[in-house]
Amino acid sequence: MKQPNTVPMSEMILRETASQTAGPYVHIGLALAAAGNPTRDEEIWNEMAKADAEGERIEVVGTVIDGNGDLVRDAFIEAWQADSRGEYQLEYDLHKPFNSFGRTATTFDHGSEFTLKTVKPGVVKTADGQAMAPHINLTIFARGVNIHLNTRLYFEDEAQANADCPVLKRVESPARRQTLIAKREEADGKVRYRLDIRLQGEGETVFFDF
Repeated sequence: MKQPNTVPMSEMILRETASQTAGPYVHIGLALAAAGNPTRDEEIWNEMAKADAEGERIEVVGTVIDGNGDLVRDAFIEAWQADSRGEYQLEYDLHKPFNSFGRTATTFDHGSEFTLKTVKPGVVKTADGQAMAPHINLTIFARGVNIHLNTRLYFEDEAQANADCPVLKRVESPARRQTLIAKREEADGKVRYRLDIRLQGEGETVFFDF
């Protein structure tokens, strides 16, 4: 019997999955509190570090701004960062003091700010051993954004580490590098870092092709 022609899986060329905008319903499934819906018993949200987490407790806040200069009030953001020792926690567990992964969102309340409660990350090295400045990786989803955007948040008070960071140095324009630097604030005895993300136009945030 003649065998049908088969192509090894390793040689198959698969069609790229189509992309589509994330909104306006992403909050309903992934940001229940921001959508005003009851939360699940175990929810991945913006408290990445509990009170007993090792390291300096910080809060990260900011807004997302579109090309017209208007606030994007229903953006969804995922954060991925190292702990205070510079190590990524690969297993997510809500009962642990710290998790490397978190989620947040802008809303129609509270000035449309997103918030992360975390610890200041330690130094992580590149594959070839170069020390990167402390940073938080951010992924932005929003209406009208067909492919999610990747950026980073660096810290204003890590000037020397920022100057030496091999990733930041690849952004040639000093003005463009500043779009990644969160400004330090102190409010109610808490250390807070503020970063406003501009999707396009003047002062557009640097986005990475990860």
